Amino acid sequence: MIANKLTEFGYEVTTNVGKTGVVGILKGEKPGKCYLFRADMDGLPINENSGDAHTSKVPGKHHACGHDGHVSMLLGFAKIAATMKQKIHGRYLFLDYF
Repeated sequence: MIANKLTEFGYEVTTNVGKTGVVGILKGEKPGKCYLFRADMDGLPINENSGDAHTSKVPGKHHACGHDGHVSMLLGFAKIAATMKQKIHGRYLFLDYF
């Protein structure tokens, strides 16, 4: 899903980085440095018993620490940055791993 969103935003995407990572590269239209923005998403080894609609469907895996929110914020930033490509100096790398 993350790779698909970055592709949709116009990023050059590489998957399976370090086994489970995704990298999206946005090349700005002006020369400059390379910047890395990262987020991670993982599941804790505990059962989730909340009963909420977003409850984990995998026994023994629980996203309890907010990392999904970090990924959502990073994707939001990536989407906005993609619309400003002509103003960006250098390259932006967006890294997500889980």
